[in-house]
Amino acid sequence: MAIFLTVMLAVYAAGIVLPLTIPVRPTLQNLLANSLAGVAATLGIVLGATGVVAPDPLTLTWSSSIPLLAFAVRLDALASFFLLTISLVGLAAAIYAVGYLRHLPSRVSPAALGALFNAFLCAMTLVVIADNGFLFLIAWELMSLISYLLVVTDHEDPDVRYAGFLYLIMAHIGTAFIVVMFLLLFQQGNTFSFEAFRHPERVLPTSLQTVVFLAALIGFGTKAGIVPLHVWLPYAHPAAPSHISALMSGVMIKTAIYGILRVSFDFLGGQFPWWWGFLVLVIGAVSAVLGVMYALMEHDLKRLLAYHSVENIGIILLGLGAGMLFHAYGLEDLVALGLLASLYHTVNHALFKALLFLGAGALLSATRTRNMEEYGGLLRRMPWTGACFLVGAVSISALPPTNGFVSEWLVFQTLFQSGQVPSLLMKLMLPLAAAMLALTGALALVCFAKAFGISFLALPRSSHARHAEEVSWTMRIGMIILAATCVLLGLAPMVVVPLLDHVIQPMTGRSIAGQMLALGGWTLIPVDAEFSSLSSPVLAMLIAGSAMMALALTALAGGWREKRYARTWGCGLNLSPRMEYTATAFVQPIKRVFGTIYQPTLKLETELMHESQYFAKSRRFTVRIEPIFETYLYLPVAAIMPALADRLRVIQAGSLHVYLAYIFVTLVLLLLIAL
Repeated sequence: MAIFLTVMLAVYAAGIVLPLTIPVRPTLQNLLANSLAGVAATLGIVLGATGVVAPDPLTLTWSSSIPLLAFAVRLDALASFFLLTISLVGLAAAIYAVGYLRHLPSRVSPAALGALFNAFLCAMTLVVIADNGFLFLIAWELMSLISYLLVVTDHEDPDVRYAGFLYLIMAHIGTAFIVVMFLLLFQQGNTFSFEAFRHPERVLPTSLQTVVFLAALIGFGTKAGIVPLHVWLPYAHPAAPSHISALMSGVMIKTAIYGILRVSFDFLGGQFPWWWGFLVLVIGAVSAVLGVMYALMEHDLKRLLAYHSVENIGIILLGLGAGMLFHAYGLEDLVALGLLASLYHTVNHALFKALLFLGAGALLSATRTRNMEEYGGLLRRMPWTGACFLVGAVSISALPPTNGFVSEWLVFQTLFQSGQVPSLLMKLMLPLAAAMLALTGALALVCFAKAFGISFLALPRSSHARHAEEVSWTMRIGMIILAATCVLLGLAPMVVVPLLDHVIQPMTGRSIAGQMLALGGWTLIPVDAEFSSLSSPVLAMLIAGSAMMALALTALAGGWREKRYARTWGCGLNLSPRMEYTATAFVQPIKRVFGTIYQPTLKLETELMHESQYFAKSRRFTVRIEPIFETYLYLPVAAIMPALADRLRVIQAGSLHVYLAYIFVTLVLLLLIAL
């Protein structure tokens, strides 16, 4: 394993350096950079799969001349699981990028983009395997800075620059809280070693442990995109190249889930009060519902997908929060079930969200627009992309037999165990969270019915869509890998559950795979067979059998022999794209139902004819959804900051003596605090 790890990091390093050394040959630079990324990701898949089932973690340490910094890495089951997830998505993105980069503007350097792509994957890998707080922070900052550079790839666009600026601010706010968290943990043993955090010389008081947890939740939650810290996602994810969006949405935000798990169940030993789990549960429920509601109103396909990241992070937190709650009441088997459901949805979301972003990138490269109102009829022109996008849409909508269905079903089963909790408040809150999850699932189904129907069905609504062509084979292969994995993870929980059981066992001390899998793994029983059970392979066979039976009955009834071709009747008129349902019209009823949250504003602009003011030449109707957190939280704070900066300007004296005095006073204060 140590050799695999070293070779993997060396290949990533080669992928960063070598493309930049090749003279101006974009095709070779593109091929070399993404091939090396693909090789390193393949090694990461092998290493991650091996590490999940390995009996003991792999630890490597190299000394450093920098105080408090040790190049220590640890590949335990939790780190291996996230390494496996990152590498799976990284491999598909690397194959896809070979074809996708040919569609980018000529001003984008394939060498620079390929080097940053390798660096991004390497930084995410280092984040999950770091075993020292200092090293973790360096990897975390590298991950944030490299992703910022990738977001502003098309930096000549002002909107892209704004997206990058907003992302950079939010990323560093999150990092500030993570630094506070590590500084507090540092007090336990005067070291940043993760091993010392696990076995502290001096255990932190309960109040400081609470501060550590809250700092971790805010710091990592900013990267994960929990509400209300999600504001950067709808800007940054669409601005980046699509294979980078797939990585950012699919796996980068999952490093935050890794951080929350590492702090809560490893550093703090899984000892926490009930309200920590309750807080995570509430944040998860609110993020899930608001994320999908804002996604529904989006007509920009990549912004729609970005909001769905907020929703799915909420679903992951629902499982995690329920597990933390059960832990407070000593229900350890349910803790394991909650964490298992949460991790199952983590890998599932990484796969289907990356698939959907790659699909959106294929549509963007074929039509040059992200606006769904200009799509239509693309399934006939791009059948491979349409089929893969459909698999992703079915998965994210939690429909059988895909992976999203299994993991959301497990989250539901966790939330339905409220009867085992003694607290009356929790008996009410857990079913309420399940109801919000059900609402989320229904709205997600509506959202992807819109996204697929408006984009791929009916008639083209623009010349771009009319002349779209299928994308290259490398792009299709990247999508096919992820689509196939989504189906496999849905059909084979008997493989996934034992692997996840290895991951959660060190955190919970419980192994539940044996009691969850019955009939040789064909049936999944989360708690009790009398309460609920699921056999996704049998369910898939029933769906396939029903479809085949319908076809057989059609054939027996002579349906195939009586095939007729005729024009669709359109009330005596020729069909045109103007007769189609638009994305705006599709969600109009939901916008009315949830008008209190959306606060829509309508604007009608009319241009009158010169000949008479009683006749309109054209009318333009626009609807704007008020982003409540930006309007009522972030914009007021942003408005206060310049005034505050003006007042603080008085301390900028321009005198070296004054600045030295500031430093002296600060040092004295720090010494007094330390004493």
